[in-house]
Amino acid sequence: MLIYPAIDIKDGKCVRLTQGMKDQETIYFENPWQVALDWQKQGAKQLHLVDLDGAFDGVSRNLEAIERIIKKIEIPVQIGGGIRSLDTLEKLLDLGAWRCILGTKALEDPQMLKEAIRRYGEKVVVSVDAKDGKVAVEGWTKVGNQDALEFARQLEEMGLKTLVYTDIARDGMLKGPNFNALRRLLSVVSMEIIASGGVSSLEDLLRLKSIGADGAIVGKALYEGAITMKEIGGAGL
Repeated sequence: MLIYPAIDIKDGKCVRLTQGMKDQETIYFENPWQVALDWQKQGAKQLHLVDLDGAFDGVSRNLEAIERIIKKIEIPVQIGGGIRSLDTLEKLLDLGAWRCILGTKALEDPQMLKEAIRRYGEKVVVSVDAKDGKVAVEGWTKVGNQDALEFARQLEEMGLKTLVYTDIARDGMLKGPNFNALRRLLSVVSMEIIASGGVSSLEDLLRLKSIGADGAIVGKALYEGAITMKEIGGAGL
């Protein structure tokens, strides 16, 4: 199972939000590229970046910070947040992004998603962010009526190979992932599933591996010291 240390960028700084709420922000570092270098030195094999300003506003606003990270490190970087056009997706791939994660746009514009998958294949990832089993959009500020599992099935039918699943209620809470929801998801699709939200311990990661998750995004637990990259490596993750 792949472990993705998360770097969330807001106003050019490395922050974490609680349950995705804009006003529940903790600033951890002023320079995200230094954090990226540190995770690489500690053994991370890939990184997960989120442009929070882009997620909330629909326009990527941290391209300079993202580009600097990509240039500073040697490990692959997947990026999400505010990617709502093929032009933005192409720009990030040109900067050196390993994969780009679509969220709101994947739900609102399936034709754009199909075209992205046709052009870029496995470089396109979709994030399904769910609350009470329904898909949330626009930086998690709106929850609609779309069932998360049904949406995942539709994405696989379109040819998507990798999906990030986030339970919003668990994100930043250090109370463990929503294992029941993840089991249901893993039972209905066969694509790569990356779990996000709520990881609080090494035991959580081992349990995610045991139920079949292909990857896990870890944020607050790493920043708060609840888990270390050394422990993760020692467990063979």
